[in-house]
Amino acid sequence: MEIRNIAIIAHVDHGKTTLTDALMKQTGMVPADFTMDTNDLEKERGITIYAKNASLYYKDTKINIVDTPGHADFGSEVERVLRSIDSVLLVVDAQEGPMPQTKFVLKKALELGLKPIVIINKIDKPAANVDETHHKLLELFIDLGATHEQLEFPVVYAIGQEGVAKLDMKDEAKDLSPILDTILKYVPAAKADASAPLRFQPFNLAYDNYLGRLGIGRIYDGTVKTGDTVFVRKPNGETRSGKITNLFLFKGMTREEAPQAEAGDIAMIAGIPDIYIGETICASPDTEPLPAIHVDEPTISLNFLLNDSPFAGREGKFVTGRQIRERLERELEVNIGLKVDFSSNEFFKVYGRGELHISILLENMRREGYELQVSQPQVIIKEVNGVKMEPFEEAIIDVPEETSGIVIQKLNKRAGTMMNMEQHHNQVRMTFKIPTRGLLGFRNEFIIDTRGEGILASRFVDFEPYAGEIKKRAVGSMVSGETGKTLAYALYNLQNRGQLYIPANTEVYAGMVIGDTSKGDDMTVNPIKGKKLTNMRAAGSDENVLLAPPYTLSLERGLEVMAEDDYLEITPLSVRLRKKYLTENDRIKASRSSQ
Repeated sequence: MEIRNIAIIAHVDHGKTTLTDALMKQTGMVPADFTMDTNDLEKERGITIYAKNASLYYKDTKINIVDTPGHADFGSEVERVLRSIDSVLLVVDAQEGPMPQTKFVLKKALELGLKPIVIINKIDKPAANVDETHHKLLELFIDLGATHEQLEFPVVYAIGQEGVAKLDMKDEAKDLSPILDTILKYVPAAKADASAPLRFQPFNLAYDNYLGRLGIGRIYDGTVKTGDTVFVRKPNGETRSGKITNLFLFKGMTREEAPQAEAGDIAMIAGIPDIYIGETICASPDTEPLPAIHVDEPTISLNFLLNDSPFAGREGKFVTGRQIRERLERELEVNIGLKVDFSSNEFFKVYGRGELHISILLENMRREGYELQVSQPQVIIKEVNGVKMEPFEEAIIDVPEETSGIVIQKLNKRAGTMMNMEQHHNQVRMTFKIPTRGLLGFRNEFIIDTRGEGILASRFVDFEPYAGEIKKRAVGSMVSGETGKTLAYALYNLQNRGQLYIPANTEVYAGMVIGDTSKGDDMTVNPIKGKKLTNMRAAGSDENVLLAPPYTLSLERGLEVMAEDDYLEITPLSVRLRKKYLTENDRIKASRSSQ
């Protein structure tokens, strides 16, 4: 049986997973209520976080599909996958056109010499413009240095949600067969020399409580069998031996144990506890290793600390440093974009690809019962040839015309440079080049400034010379000076000073940040102060106290609004913001010593 290996790539929310689901359902590989987003967080947020393997059978051909994440913070997942497949399905929204992540993943695919199949999706949208999207894609391919062969990409038009596609806009769409036929026509069959010496390279990792670390990869040459003694070769030439204890192939979304697998297929192996991305599994120590798989470096870092707040240990099951360390070590088994420095006795320094990358890890940890606190995310600054360098991003912003001025003004203050601006109906699309530092903490402001109608998408570009100081925080912190339950009477008098983060009847402690102040200076307040009671009634003073809705802190919001001298306390049930130094005297001493 012939094998075709493809990956589906797209910008976030362009319908890639919905399309994959529909392909799997049409070929009878999964039930009608199936979705590729199997993780709870993926279902809640409607985004793909982890790359997933699946396979389907169509016209006596096995098609291995890898569904990749669409968000730039999980780009490390995409890069590895592209090396192991023979073509990509590039899904683009017919209304939005190519977006930053489209550019990021397409550039990687073209550099590897892959010939993409373009699927213009969501053609039923009211503002869909198929011709313009096609034109912009052609421009993008040219800008990214596509060859003449790559420029002649086949196009399929689809409505993923309805499970239909067509090769021409005039055709009637019945099902997704046009996509499957296009795959068979344009994707080369996987090279399958089963008699050659074995060469298998993992592009992804998984973990099983019984089998340990698992390597998911492509068999480039030869045959691999359960029980085989193999040699693991690193790109630098180092070699060690191991034994394949279990072997799995993919059927639909499930993994099925198999006695052997041959060249061209994608398989999962167990038995090598220290297997890593990009290593070559060979039958002989003399076999030439495959080229290394490069994974982009992290761009931000923050410290994970033990929770030492007055409310520590109330909600979490796992609160000790040893437990947090073990959890981070386990995450490193499968999360390749993450790095952790365990050298300090006071904290674990965690490096990631962006705020979302880190917040997904923290959200998973709190759901598992972990309790900890983290410092403000900082970008990674490095020195190259004596020059201070920092990460820069390309941000593409779609906003209503009337809000474009305030967005431009704020991004200019954050060292952003406008590269391009286009007007379309009443919408403005702007392209900025901006330091990652400038985007940290901006998304919340952006949503408010554009009244929730703006779209902001960004991708990491490169490390470039340091852009100088960026003053972002125009507000101060409203800090509780007391421990107890907040009262509506006290909060009513405080809400005029800024934005509150908590409602009435919330437990607080001295040093906890309960809101921000519009003046820009920190202010210690008493949120538990009650009204003095007398036996006299005063006309007009006993009306109901009306509080504005608080700006409730979620994990992402907390990471955005926190100041440099704050910690974000994260427990299974709560997200609290607090000062590093809980008493006002300690904060004053710390600010003096830092000057």
